[in-house]
Amino acid sequence: MSESWSGSGLPPAAAERMAEVRGSGTWSSALSTGEFAAVRSVGFEPVGQVMGSAVYHVGRSGRYWGYHDCLYPGAGFGYSFGGGAGPAPVALSGQGAPSAALVDVFEQARRTALDRMTAECAALGGDGVVAAELTMEPFPAQPNCLEFKVIGTAVRAQGPVRPKTPFTSHLDGQGFAKLVMAGWVPVELLVGMSVGVRHDDYRTQSQSYSWQNVEVTGWSQLVHDVRADARGQLQRQGARLGGDGVVLASGSLRVWRESCLRAAGRLNSSGEQEDHVAEATMVGTTIARFEAKKTRPATLTVMPLGNRGDRLRKRLAAVASSPYGDRLEYRKLVEELNDVGGQG
Repeated sequence: MSESWSGSGLPPAAAERMAEVRGSGTWSSALSTGEFAAVRSVGFEPVGQVMGSAVYHVGRSGRYWGYHDCLYPGAGFGYSFGGGAGPAPVALSGQGAPSAALVDVFEQARRTALDRMTAECAALGGDGVVAAELTMEPFPAQPNCLEFKVIGTAVRAQGPVRPKTPFTSHLDGQGFAKLVMAGWVPVELLVGMSVGVRHDDYRTQSQSYSWQNVEVTGWSQLVHDVRADARGQLQRQGARLGGDGVVLASGSLRVWRESCLRAAGRLNSSGEQEDHVAEATMVGTTIARFEAKKTRPATLTVMPLGNRGDRLRKRLAAVASSPYGDRLEYRKLVEELNDVGGQG
């Protein structure tokens, strides 16, 4: 009989699986032979494959019962009014547009999946996760539901030092080993996302239907702004976690058209009734520097060849016969010669 679950902590099935792995004394991973060898070369051992998942229903919310509001006051009033309102702006989620609510839902779902994977790593005694792969897919046969899943291999350091919380990283075994050897450690897998909406104003329509080769400046602005916003989200997340930088894993851009919510009910012959929506997603790992205790180089012992007493007498004779001889050096040589008893 399946066990009820409140939604906090590990799901019962995952907790049972972790207990079986710990009890068996064996582990599984998706690492290749080369990745396995690379991870071990920097003092880590794999302890098991871990994953986290969450299914979220993404309903309609926000202003006008939708996330995709262009915020353009000239929408639906014709070319003359639209032109008077100036060019349409880009309504960005990162600047508080209605699409921010949608981005927050996606971030919460990804965070839940990552937390569950991290909990599995901790249950196995791991110090972090390498080769973590994050996916988002529609849930079968259920409209408006998405499954967020992340899977990777938990690893444990061979030494006695343990991190406070397990790290997560998209880097594969070789990439992780190179990072550690260069004096860096992964901190956390990050996802920066932005949604931008822009109304197809008069200028945009004129450029898109022109007989000449011209840039559609409004759409260029849309994709530029939404990418910059996603990159900024990624950098801010890394800074909050104390990272020194972000290693980018992937970046994607999706663009589509939506009926303009503001123009609904007052459409006219101008045809200003559509918006373009752009969604940019960037995945990366924030990394931090670390300082290992430097090992002092071994001292090279130099053994002089020949009789030491003979060498000291020759140097003493040279100093004594030189008109530029140093009295302090002469005394030092006499003392050294006395220490060896005049012998080698």
